[in-house]
Amino acid sequence: MKSSFELAMERLNKTAPAVKLSAAQKREITELESRSTAKIAEREIALNAEISKVADDPEQVSALREQLARDRRKIQSDLEAQKERVRQTGA
Repeated sequence: MKSSFELAMERLNKTAPAVKLSAAQKREITELESRSTAKIAEREIALNAEISKVADDPEQVSALREQLARDRRKIQSDLEAQKERVRQTGA
């Protein structure tokens, strides 16, 4: 007898089967993820330096933290779009 999890996974695979990626696609996605991580780290370093300069002004600190959060979301969104293009078009 199958568990409810196994049954749910079977239904999911029928409606949206998993996409098999080639080795080249996997390498490209890994490279995209690496670049994205580097971009986020770069933004964190730059904005954390700015935050330390204005540490006595809570409004500016808050604004810079919001900027960092927006930058992270943008980079992640771009990454997901690029990964989807790789999955759809191939490497």
